[in-house]
Amino acid sequence: MSDLTISTDPAEVGLDAARLQRLDRRLARWVDDGQLPGFLVTVARHGQLVHVGRHGLRDVENGLPVEDGTRWRIFSMTKPVTSVAAMMLYEEGAFELSDPIAKWLPEFAETRVYVAGSALKPVTAPLMEPVRVWHLLSHTSGLTYGFHHAHPVDAMYRAAGHEWGTPPGADSAEVCRQWASMPLVFQPGSEWNYGVSTDVLGRLVEVLSGQPLDEFFAERIFAPLGMTDTSFGLRDGDDPESLARLYGAVPGPPGGPATGYALLEAFGAAAHSKPAFLSGGGGLVSTAGDYLRFVELLRRGGSYDGGRLLGPRTIAHMVRNHLPGNSDLETFGRPLFAETPLRGVGFGLGFSMVIDPARYGVVASLGDYSWGGAASTAFYVDPVEDTTVTFYTQLLPSSTLPIRNHLRQLVNQALVD
Repeated sequence: MSDLTISTDPAEVGLDAARLQRLDRRLARWVDDGQLPGFLVTVARHGQLVHVGRHGLRDVENGLPVEDGTRWRIFSMTKPVTSVAAMMLYEEGAFELSDPIAKWLPEFAETRVYVAGSALKPVTAPLMEPVRVWHLLSHTSGLTYGFHHAHPVDAMYRAAGHEWGTPPGADSAEVCRQWASMPLVFQPGSEWNYGVSTDVLGRLVEVLSGQPLDEFFAERIFAPLGMTDTSFGLRDGDDPESLARLYGAVPGPPGGPATGYALLEAFGAAAHSKPAFLSGGGGLVSTAGDYLRFVELLRRGGSYDGGRLLGPRTIAHMVRNHLPGNSDLETFGRPLFAETPLRGVGFGLGFSMVIDPARYGVVASLGDYSWGGAASTAFYVDPVEDTTVTFYTQLLPSSTLPIRNHLRQLVNQALVD
C-alpha cells in the first residue's frame, strides 16, 4: 500500500463513494478558511484502500502541495510503534508486564513521589509500589510532560530542559536518569497521566534488545513491513523538501477559535536530521503509505503479507481497557492536555479505545482504538466495521480543531452495508 494506489471500488466493501466525499469537503474547508495548511487522509476497509483525500500545501511558503510521498512528523503516533516493539520482546519472554522497570533501569528504584509543595521546594514520599512495565504502556506510571503546565512537577521538567524537547546532546539513557531524579506526579497505578512513559519504554527496548531504538525499529518492524520512509528524522540522502513544514495555531480571543497558523521554523527543523535522543514517545517521521502498513498490521492482529510480528491475542490484550473497573480517562485520568477525548474512552497498552460510544458522543464502534500526534495527525482502527483511517497534517497543538471526531462521524456515515 505504500504508493496509496486505490484498486477497489468503495461500493465493493460497503462504502458510498459520494458520501465519502463529504469527508474531503469538510477537511478542505479548514484549509480554504486558513486554519489548516494541508492534509492527507486514507480510508481502508477489509484491508482494501478505497479512499485517499489530499488538499492544500505541505509547504505554504514555497507553494509545495501535499503529495503521497510527503513525510510527516508523526510525534506521538510513534508511541504505538514503541509499544509494539516492547510487546514483541514480551512475546519472546524478555519480561513480564508486572516486572519493575528498575530491574533494567536501576535509576528508577529510588524515584520519589510528589505530595505537596512547589516546583522549587517539593515535598515527596517514597514509592508505595515500583514503576512496572505495564505502568509505562498504560500511562499510569506517574511520569509527566513539561508542556502540560498543570502541576509543579511539570515545572520541574521544564526547568531541567524537558518541555517540547530534551537537553541538547542527551541520549535516551541520560534523559531517563534525569526523569528518574525528579518526583512522579502520583503513586504508580493510582491515576492516568499522559507523559514520557513511552520514552522510558523505548529505553527499556534498547536495554532488553541490546540495540539502539532506531536499529530495532528498522530491523524488526520497518523492514518486514516494507516501511522504507519511516525514521527518526530525515536520513542522509532524503529530500528535505519531502518533509512537510510545521505550523502552530495562532490563538484567537480568550475562549475563541484560532485565527490561523504560523510557521514554526526552528522547532520544525529538529526533524531534518537524526536526533541524539531517539524518542520512543514522539520522534518518527513517516509517510501515509508507510504508516498505513503499520495500522493494517494492527487490524490484522499482528500479521503482515510476509509473516507475523505479534500474535493476535497479544494485540487483543493491548487494545482492551486496562484502567481499573473499566473506568474512562475522564474518571481515572488527569484533566490535562491529552491527544484523545477523555469521556467514554479507556486506555490499554499503547492505545486509547472507545468503551462507551454514547458517552463518547461521536458515532463510533465499541472497541474502536486509536492514537494521534501533537501536530494533529491521527489514526484509528475500528474492529467492528473492519476499517482503518489515517490522517496527516502539521498543525500544533492537536486540540486546535476537532479533526478526530470529524474523521469518525464522516467515515461512519459513509458505511452503508
